[in-house]
Amino acid sequence: MIHILAISGSLSRFSKNTILLHAASKLAPEGIYIDVFGGLGELPPFNPDVESSPPQVIIDWRELLKKSDGLMIACPEYAHGVPGVLKNAFDWVVGSGEIMHKPIALINTTPSSKFAVPSLKETLTVMMGVVVPEASLVIPVAGNKFDEAGMMANQEISGMIMRSVEALAESIRKT
Repeated sequence: MIHILAISGSLSRFSKNTILLHAASKLAPEGIYIDVFGGLGELPPFNPDVESSPPQVIIDWRELLKKSDGLMIACPEYAHGVPGVLKNAFDWVVGSGEIMHKPIALINTTPSSKFAVPSLKETLTVMMGVVVPEASLVIPVAGNKFDEAGMMANQEISGMIMRSVEALAESIRKT
């Protein structure tokens, strides 16, 4: 069983990024389990003074990352950048290595966003994560009224989600 940890960079309950990841978890074929992480907002601000003995929530975060075979990250763009809450989550694992050599799909739901995904890709690459180009797609759902069921029912959108999941799974199988 392939275990993918899906992370939305948005805290909004109505985020297209989060909705897309939930759709991906339901569309995943047999043998692929996608766990959508919902605790991003619970992670405290990164503090190097407690990095070696972090709070339990950070220990749990690191363990989730460690146990996953790959990551699927849906990253919105805020003011031409990566959302602070998402960057903060990865700051907690820079020195501990949980994403080292881990295949990663970067998903963008807004075709007009140009800066956040390349910035996040750079951060993850420096951390030795492996961003999989074939799994990293722009899936244009922002601005549409798609809910989870709508994304799953739309052949174009569900097809793109499946291509991303399958490309990420293929990369995981090769590692």
